[in-house]
Amino acid sequence: MSVVSSIQSDVDLSSYNTFALAAKAKHFVELKHAEDINELIAWAGSKQLPWMVIGGGSNLLLLEDFSGLVIVNKLRGIEVSEDADCYTIKAAAGEDWHQFVQWTVKQGMPGLENLALIPGTVGASPVQNIGAYGIELADVCSEVEFYSLLTNSMQTLSSKQCKFAYRDSIFKAQLKDQVIISKVTFKLSKSWLAKRDYGGLQLLAEGVSAQTVFEEVCRMRISKLPDPKILGNAGSFFKNPLVSQEHLSSLLTRYPEMPNYPASNGQAKLAAGWLIDKLGLKGYSIGGAAVHQDQALVLVNKANAKASDLLALCRHIRQQVWQSFNVLLQPEVRFITHSGEIEPSTVLGRPDAAE
Repeated sequence: MSVVSSIQSDVDLSSYNTFALAAKAKHFVELKHAEDINELIAWAGSKQLPWMVIGGGSNLLLLEDFSGLVIVNKLRGIEVSEDADCYTIKAAAGEDWHQFVQWTVKQGMPGLENLALIPGTVGASPVQNIGAYGIELADVCSEVEFYSLLTNSMQTLSSKQCKFAYRDSIFKAQLKDQVIISKVTFKLSKSWLAKRDYGGLQLLAEGVSAQTVFEEVCRMRISKLPDPKILGNAGSFFKNPLVSQEHLSSLLTRYPEMPNYPASNGQAKLAAGWLIDKLGLKGYSIGGAAVHQDQALVLVNKANAKASDLLALCRHIRQQVWQSFNVLLQPEVRFITHSGEIEPSTVLGRPDAAE
C-alpha cells in the first residue's frame, strides 16, 4: 500500500510539540520506512505544498497552522559493531534520544551519558549539534545518513563534513530544508574516561562509572528543567551567547561573579540563564507564557499560551538583556510559520537595531 494513502488532513499538532501549542497541519503523515521519503516529497511537490520533518517536537515554536505536509520521523532500529578500540552504533533517526542514551549505558557502551534527558530524537541531534555538561554531539558522531532532495538519493556525510559548531551544523545552513536524516552513526571509545569537569559533575569521584554519571546528569536536569508533559516547554529557549574577551572583561568589571567559559576563536561563552536571572525575570509572564520560576533559560506554557505570548516574552527578554549587558540572545528553538522555518529575527526584530 502506498504511503500516500496514510496521509491525514487537518491534524492537531498540540501533542506533537512540547510547548503544547494549538496549531494544525493541513496534511500529516508518520514516516516509518526510509524508502517512502521520495514518494512523500514528490506528493508534496506535485501539490506545490511546503513540507517539514519533525521528531519529538521538542525544539519547535509553531507560530501558526502549517499549510503543507508535516512528516513525523518514526524510523526505528539500532545496529552495533565493534573493534579493539571502539563501539560503532548506527541509530535510526526516529529513535527517542534519551532512551537511546540510556540503552547505550546499560549495554556497557559509555560516551553519551552526559547527553542524557535531552528531549527529541536521534535525527534531530546532529542538526543542533546538541550538547550538555561538557559534551557535544560532534565529539561522538562519526557520520550522518540522509535523503538528499538535491539528488533524490541517500547520502552520507562524515562528522567533519557536517561542519559542526556551537548548536549549529551544515543541516541548519547549506543543507537546510534539503535533507531528511535517516540514521546517525556514533563511535564510542573503549578507553572511556568520565567527562566530569562541568557543573555539578565536578563533585563526582575520580573513576566514577558511566551509569553514575548518567544518573547524576538525569538528577540535575530533572531538578532544573520542568517536564514538558506537565508544563509545556522546549527546554533551553536561548543559546548561550558568545562574546569577545574584551567584552567579557568589561562585563566582569561590573559582574565579577558572572559565569563564563572558554569558547572557540578566542571567544567566551556566557550563561544565558544567568543573564536572565540577574534581571529578576524568573516567573515573569506575558499572557499564558512565562519564564520558569526555577530555570530562567526555560520559557513555559503555563496557561494555554498562544504563540504570540511566547514571542512577546522572547522580545522582552532580549530587549532587557541587550540594554543591561549589551549581549544579543539568539533563540535555540526553531520558529515555524505556515510555510516553514524562518529566521527568528524576522518576527523578533533586533533590540540592538532599535537603539
